[in-house]
Amino acid sequence: MPSRPDGPVTLRTLRKMAREGVPFACLTAYDATTARWLERAGVHVLLVGDTAAEMVLGFNRTIDMPLDVLVALTAGVKRGAPETMVMADMPFMSYQADENVAVMNAARFLTQGQADVVKVEADASFEAVVAKMCRAGIPVCGHVGSRPQRAAIAGGYGAAGRTDDEAASIIRDAVAMERAGCVLLLVEAVPPEVTQRIMQATTLPLIGIGAGSACHGQVLVFQDLVGMTDAPPRFAARAAELGQAIRTAGEEWVKRVRERRIGGETYTMRGSQGG
Repeated sequence: MPSRPDGPVTLRTLRKMAREGVPFACLTAYDATTARWLERAGVHVLLVGDTAAEMVLGFNRTIDMPLDVLVALTAGVKRGAPETMVMADMPFMSYQADENVAVMNAARFLTQGQADVVKVEADASFEAVVAKMCRAGIPVCGHVGSRPQRAAIAGGYGAAGRTDDEAASIIRDAVAMERAGCVLLLVEAVPPEVTQRIMQATTLPLIGIGAGSACHGQVLVFQDLVGMTDAPPRFAARAAELGQAIRTAGEEWVKRVRERRIGGETYTMRGSQGG
C-alpha cells in the first residue's frame, strides 16, 4: 500500500516524513491526466520539470523550455493532482539575469501555475537571488550537484562531485541554499558519499536523483521509469514498459481501421424522418 498520508501533501508532510525516516516519492509530470493517476498511486511530489522540453516538446536539451509553456503545464498538473505537492522548475534564463525578474517569474508559478514550490538550479553564487525569492514568500527548492541547464559548459550531461574539490563545492552550494531560506534541497548525479555529506551539513529534506538511496526523497523522470525513453540514464531502473505497450496499442488500432472493425458502439437516429 502507498505510504502516503490522508489529505494534501505539504511541506509539513515532507518534513515529518524526513524526521521519521520515511522516504517520500517524487516523479515528473507534465499533464493533468498523468498527474491524476500518479496521485492515485500515492506519489507525494510531482515535479513539472524543464525536462518537458525533451519529453513533451521534442527538444534535445532542457534549456529550450519556454517559461509561459511551463507555467501552463504546472497549472495543469496541479488541477490533475490537487492533493499532491507540485514543484515547478524555473527554466533557463528565468532567474539568472535579474533578481527582480527572477522573483516575479517565481511568483507566476505560484499564482498562475498553482505550484507549491519552485526549483532553481543554483550554486552558492545564487544565494542572494534565492534569498530574495524566499523573503517574498516563495518556497524554493535548491538544486545542486549536476545541473542540466549548464550542460553546454560541461559538453553534455554527466555526474558531479566525483573529486574532493567538486564534492566540497557542492556541499558549500547546499549549505548556501539552506542559508538563503530554501525549504527543500535536490541533489543530482553525485556519488552516495557526497549525498551523505550534504545530509550531515544541512537540515532540509533532501531529494535525490542518481544520488544513492540515502536521500529523504527520490525523483525520476516519469518516462524513464515507465520505459518510454530510448536511452534512460544509468540510475533510472524501469518499473514498466509503457513505450512498447503504446506501440502495440497503436499497431492494433491501425489493424482495426484497415479491417473496418473499429469497435465501440455507433449512434442511432432519433425518431423517424419525414412524413
